[in-house]
Amino acid sequence: MGLCVLVLTLAVWAPGAWAKNTDAPTPAEQVKAAVDQIDGLIETVMAETGVPGLAVAVVHQGKTLFSKGYGVRELGKPGPVDVDTVFQLASLSKSVSASVVAHQVGKGVVSWDDPVQQYLPWLQLQDPWVSEHVSIGDFFAHRSGLPDHAGDDLEDLGFDRQYILEHLKYLPLSAFRNTYAYTNFGMTAGAEAVAVASGVDWASLAENTLYVPLGMASTSSRFEDYWAQGNRAVGHAIIDGEFKPALQRIPDPQSPAGGVSASVTDFSRWMIMLLSQGRFEDRVIIEESALTPALTPEIISQHPATPVDRASFYGYGVNVAIQPTGQTMLSHSGAFVLGASTSYMLLPSQELGIAVFTNAAPVGAAESVTAQFMDLVQYGSVQREWLAGYQQLFAPMTAPLGELVGRQRPVSAELSVDLESLEGGYDNDYFGPARVEQDDVSLILTLGPDERTFEAKHWAGDVFYFPVFTENMPSGSLSSLIFDISDDGLVQSLTVEFLNEYGLAVFNRQGR
Repeated sequence: MGLCVLVLTLAVWAPGAWAKNTDAPTPAEQVKAAVDQIDGLIETVMAETGVPGLAVAVVHQGKTLFSKGYGVRELGKPGPVDVDTVFQLASLSKSVSASVVAHQVGKGVVSWDDPVQQYLPWLQLQDPWVSEHVSIGDFFAHRSGLPDHAGDDLEDLGFDRQYILEHLKYLPLSAFRNTYAYTNFGMTAGAEAVAVASGVDWASLAENTLYVPLGMASTSSRFEDYWAQGNRAVGHAIIDGEFKPALQRIPDPQSPAGGVSASVTDFSRWMIMLLSQGRFEDRVIIEESALTPALTPEIISQHPATPVDRASFYGYGVNVAIQPTGQTMLSHSGAFVLGASTSYMLLPSQELGIAVFTNAAPVGAAESVTAQFMDLVQYGSVQREWLAGYQQLFAPMTAPLGELVGRQRPVSAELSVDLESLEGGYDNDYFGPARVEQDDVSLILTLGPDERTFEAKHWAGDVFYFPVFTENMPSGSLSSLIFDISDDGLVQSLTVEFLNEYGLAVFNRQGR
């Protein structure tokens, strides 16, 4: 899931008139005073949200000032979170991956402006001209024209990276380079092009160019490495209003956009490098000229609502915002509905950064801590009720979805045909084949390469329904399954509601 626009809506706001530019260094005692309040901030946030575990780190002027773990790695088990606990970073991966690309740009392997088809000639979007011209930078700035979260529905069904990238061509496009829409698999396409140009798979490229040079020993872009960690935070989804370990998020298909795992100890080294313009311990990790484009505005991600408001921007994998103090803030948030919420904020003019990782679905805990800390640093006091604001903002992300949620099944619900006539094979260019089989009074719908099954019960008429719980369908969600039946009783097609955001989930009956 992507949170960058939502987070910026709150993160750039502060009350009062426009403040003067305060690029002068913040007094050390003001930074220390903010650090001294972190324990209290986190105690309050964890008590109010019920987040099981959290880790935080603060870096300043090339050093780690503070790092600490709180709570437990998994509810019901004693293992505590510490500074070496490895978390899934979700969309913080985008910023990390952008720095990997910047490394290769600095080495002359690729350019941010290289067309992706130069390295992935098979990649097609719906418009041939856009397909030919869309660049690595376009994908990393979310300005390719692909719709929001393009391809995530395929990932939910178990399709791999290659299949998903090959099927982006079926999705509708908005204006090229003039529309911001957050796309995990758009960014993954850009990263895959860099990997091909580098002659190595993406996870190995990230390891060789960034994780090893920075000494990020527990960081990986492979799920299997995260899963092998003994000191690993377990994700907790919201089920019946409570955090519970449930389904495990395996983000390998979109690894560059959401598949990095790391401890706050490792992530601190990455923040120090970024705040030092690509340097770490007197070594150049990334050429500054290659890194700067990622950390500066490339597209407006949210236009101001009024002339006195500030716009929100996106660079390459990084949110860029201007604070009321006049300082530039770099940030990103990440979230898995299945159990991760992460946030970092950096003030480059102060060489200051904070990162917060949690092992719970997004409820605003991570973002409220980073925002409160930056308020304390910049203004000496917290400027608004950040947690309440973020809780309200994120609540829809974990609310059940589906047109039938909360509705009562009609009393008169006769089926127009017998169940046997609905059985058989169906097909779809985007989602592939589907199969429907009768099981007593229910239908079993099978979808995807792993043949995932859903038990559908009759609702009314030619409509069935089934529960669905995935990364993009929170616990409690329902999907309708609608059959198109002709007047003479022949089944023409079926439509799967939870896959039909772009009108692509109509499966045509085969073999009649």
